[in-house]
Amino acid sequence: MNKFSNFLDRVSSPFISISDWLLRLSLGIAFILHSYGKFPLPPERLTSGFEFWNVPFPEVISSLVALGELISGVGIIVGGFISGSLGNVITRLSGGAMIVIMIGAFSLAHRDWFVSGKIFTTEQLFLFVLGLFFTIKGNK
Repeated sequence: MNKFSNFLDRVSSPFISISDWLLRLSLGIAFILHSYGKFPLPPERLTSGFEFWNVPFPEVISSLVALGELISGVGIIVGGFISGSLGNVITRLSGGAMIVIMIGAFSLAHRDWFVSGKIFTTEQLFLFVLGLFFTIKGNK
């Protein structure tokens, strides 16, 4: 087993430096694409949903969600290119914004998923977990 483990280490070692980038790019692109369908502002479908759920100021909140998705998606990618504290802070704030957005999605649009178990069959849980990953890890 040790020989096989060493073999896998040798094969994967050239890619270790880009492994975080696979997660970062996937997450950033996913949030950018989720925001894309919400433009122009205010997003009509999301605003209607917020009105249905009695969210105050639905046009403002839905526009903030769309902008938050776009800015955090761009931020999680751009933060990786910036060295030092600034890049680390951008990455962590972007991840934190993603967590807030996903908690909102879970508590409003997808609240029944926790009962049915559907939460484990969609990408939303992974978007939340990846946001949490970058909030904790930053660029380190």
